Amino acid sequence: MMLRQRGSVIIIVLWTSVLLTVLVTVMAGKVQLSAKTAFHNRAAVSDLARINSAVNQAEMELMLELMGPSIDREVTLDEDGNFRNPTYRFNGQPLTLYYPTDEDMVVRIYDHAGKVNLGGIRPAQLQLLIEKRLGPDPDFQQVQDLITAWNDWTDLNDGVGINGAEREYYESLDPPYSPRNNGALDSVEELRLIRGFDELFKDVNLDAAFTIYGTGQNVNLNLATREAMQILPGLTDEYIEEIIAYREKRDFISKQQVGDLLPTENFVELSNWIGFAYSNVYSVFAYPKALAESEEPGEQEQQGEELDTVTQAYMEIIRATQGARATVHKVDPYGRLPDTRPAQVED
Repeated sequence: MMLRQRGSVIIIVLWTSVLLTVLVTVMAGKVQLSAKTAFHNRAAVSDLARINSAVNQAEMELMLELMGPSIDREVTLDEDGNFRNPTYRFNGQPLTLYYPTDEDMVVRIYDHAGKVNLGGIRPAQLQLLIEKRLGPDPDFQQVQDLITAWNDWTDLNDGVGINGAEREYYESLDPPYSPRNNGALDSVEELRLIRGFDELFKDVNLDAAFTIYGTGQNVNLNLATREAMQILPGLTDEYIEEIIAYREKRDFISKQQVGDLLPTENFVELSNWIGFAYSNVYSVFAYPKALAESEEPGEQEQQGEELDTVTQAYMEIIRATQGARATVHKVDPYGRLPDTRPAQVED
């Protein structure tokens, strides 16, 4: 009897030891997890503070630009000795700001004059963009149906055009929604709500290609994003890289300089879209520097710089004003960056 009692006590002690060990292990794991969570939260708060500081300094950069050049500003010349317009640095290249940011922060500013403007775009211009997206020999009826869907979305009534789409169509969807019935879009992403346009631009970074601010339809090639140039008539990927390579070394100051890079037929298609104005609306991206190894050995050395592989970053769309704080139109903590690669051409 005594042996059985002792055996029971030993078993109870062993089970108690096992349970205590498990509890201690679980508690230690929770403490470790809490410590890691606190560490990462602290790092995230620190990064956000530095990002906000960089965005504020970028805003100051734009305010200073609107005030005109300072007396001590260094003049930048191209290899031919021609003056380079400092405003054209707002084309997405990494910037060194007048009020410098942390060394490991990257700031990129995109002037919206380098995007295709959807504000007040005319049907004839929209048709050219649609035909470019659909490829060679686009179906005439498909093009007309897309234009009609656009007109029904942006007109001021619920009247349905031929093969168009109005309230009845959109409210039959899951989930249902109402058409804009106004020419002023709230955002470029609204384009995806119009019948047929989500499929038409399914692989396009709309924020990089389009803007809704301003009224002019010309695109300044000194500032243009790859995404905007890819939907413009007359431009192939090869010619886009030639344009980017050209502007990395000198400014476009006339249409003829663009024409020198393109075949006549392509230049004729593109010519009416080319402009040289710049705006006061900008997309500002700020993020900690993150460099990745190239997929192919030696690629970084061939390009002369390390590749920046960041594709998402904190973004603000702002309207800069001389002598006042900028107006913020949009904030996106996970904004999708335009294609930031340097020109993909051989020397």
